[in-house]
Amino acid sequence: MCDERPDHPTRGGRPPRRRRRARHRQAPRRRDRARHRPARRPEEGKAKLDALAQASADQGGVSLVRDAFRRLRRNPVAMFGAAIVAVFVLVAVFAPLLAPHDPAQRFDELTKNLTVDNIPGASDGFPLGSDPLGRDFLSRLIHGSRQTLFVGVLATLIGLGLGALIGAVAGAFGGWVDNILMRVTDVMLALPALLLAISLVAMASRSSQWTVILAVAIVNVPIFARLLRGSMLAQRESDHVLAARALGVKQRSIVLRHMLPNAMTAVIVQATLTLSTAILEAASLSFLGLGDADINRAEWGLMLGVDGVRYFEVRPELAYYPALAIIVVALGFTLLGEGMREAIDPKNRR
Repeated sequence: MCDERPDHPTRGGRPPRRRRRARHRQAPRRRDRARHRPARRPEEGKAKLDALAQASADQGGVSLVRDAFRRLRRNPVAMFGAAIVAVFVLVAVFAPLLAPHDPAQRFDELTKNLTVDNIPGASDGFPLGSDPLGRDFLSRLIHGSRQTLFVGVLATLIGLGLGALIGAVAGAFGGWVDNILMRVTDVMLALPALLLAISLVAMASRSSQWTVILAVAIVNVPIFARLLRGSMLAQRESDHVLAARALGVKQRSIVLRHMLPNAMTAVIVQATLTLSTAILEAASLSFLGLGDADINRAEWGLMLGVDGVRYFEVRPELAYYPALAIIVVALGFTLLGEGMREAIDPKNRR
């Protein structure tokens, strides 16, 4: 019997004893290379850092607004909504130049064949025909964009102002002030928006354009108040607010200069989304007959409710065009607002 064990190769193809010998032979060579390797000088690392800093300075820092705008431009859905909004605003601003006729004028060409069962359609000089009173329907549709924009923007601005005031006071002071203001907003949020707007308009002795604006504005107040109050509470515990408070800065300066500017970004984005809701609510009130009582003033909700529904079987185009205009404009503001929200939200940065 032979006690000698076979010299089995290992994973590297060499016996363990030979591999140890090879390591011992290579160790002096490694020490010699490390000894003769030039040491990295601190000046080289500093020079590299200076070069990187100079390159960053040459490119320039990107602000949060510019970064958000860059992400917004890369969003095709938001750009589509912005295009709709831009066309709507241009049509509303230049309505007197774009409208071929006076929206309140009655024309003999349209009234001579006008009856209850016959409303003239498209003809020479009147591309969309007549309304039930013999006025140019296209001119009224164009001027209706101005009235819709005026009501929606003014109602949103009033709601934004009142809601921002309530939310800023509640978020800045807290305590019993916050509890009282938030319970009032909770009561307003518990009611459906359209039902609350109808109740507010019904309280007026006579419905008008301004009753619609105030009703829609009051409905949107709790939305802005809750949103700004939450942002203000998040800002109260931030580092820069704590540092300002430790330095002895007055509470008024902290709220107006440190907390409120940083909390208004989300509120401004919400205003874009609320604008589409305000347009729909104002059109709904006019459709129900609670809007402006002046029949000579062109407004899409009034055109849809008074003319479109009443004469739908005679000429359905009187309801199609105002309804389509309201839907497209509300869609444009919604897409733009959602794109702005995604662009500003740091969670969506790529």
